[in-house]
Amino acid sequence: MGASHIGASHMVASHIGASHMGASRMGATLWVFGYGSLMWNPGFAHSDRQVAVLEGYHRSFCMWSIHYRGTVTDPGLVLALDEAEAATCHGVAFAVAGGQEAETLAYLRDRELISSAYREMDLAVTLRDGRAVRAVSYVVNRDHPQYCQDLDPADQAAIIARSAGSAGRNDDYLFNTVAHLAELGISDTHLLTLADLVRAMAPRI
Repeated sequence: MGASHIGASHMVASHIGASHMGASRMGATLWVFGYGSLMWNPGFAHSDRQVAVLEGYHRSFCMWSIHYRGTVTDPGLVLALDEAEAATCHGVAFAVAGGQEAETLAYLRDRELISSAYREMDLAVTLRDGRAVRAVSYVVNRDHPQYCQDLDPADQAAIIARSAGSAGRNDDYLFNTVAHLAELGISDTHLLTLADLVRAMAPRI
């Protein structure tokens, strides 16, 4: 299903473009933008949490998951930021607790850069209170074999309904994301459609 060519060389943790991130933020608040599981499971101490908007990218199930929600032989799908003209992504921006910047970046890189499928970027986001800040954001690497932009919703749903990895079931990842977006007052039509398709394929008691 497109995963057999994901070679071992792509499973080594990669810190693409990340070495500058800590040094550029000396004396400033470190913000992190979450759009998927980071929204409901950030895993780091934070002093502020706000709904935020990122321009020029959208949230998409465009990445094969060979670790957390699938395996190399039976990959699942996870969300990534994918660049698109006139796109917007509503998510959550976290202000990292003071003194925890280095520890947080190390944690995020271990978690998000488990393969080189994401690029760590410093992007401008607008907070709900109107402030504009720059935030650490994880964007899909379109040159990586885990990138899969052309799956239609029915195929995505079938993969999500059956897949699981070290972090659990792929459908739980989808349902948790949809639920937390709803709690935040964010509507993502594509994810809502996927959730309905997955429930129809694998109804749960």
